[in-house]
Amino acid sequence: MGNDAPDDDGYVHRPSGEPPRQADTSEEFGREGWVLVGMIILGFLVIPTAILVLPAAQGVVRSFGLTLRAAYLALPLVPAFLLGAIAVWSALRSRQS
Repeated sequence: MGNDAPDDDGYVHRPSGEPPRQADTSEEFGREGWVLVGMIILGFLVIPTAILVLPAAQGVVRSFGLTLRAAYLALPLVPAFLLGAIAVWSALRSRQS
């Protein structure tokens, strides 16, 4: 049986007549990168350390009107909400560029 598909000779139509260019990218880390690094440090170092010292800091926890159990539940939510906000900020910022 014959092949009904047209022969592919490698031709690609480019209406502008110019070869494609790679998008301009910046190799700089920038403010967004440093904010993300700060949030990762907060989420992986600061908050776990705070959870470990919570029993010794019950007076501080009570001054915020929280029980120890509520503090154990609320502390991990801080980096979760902040990382979510950074993701939205980053997505909106990338759309503007």
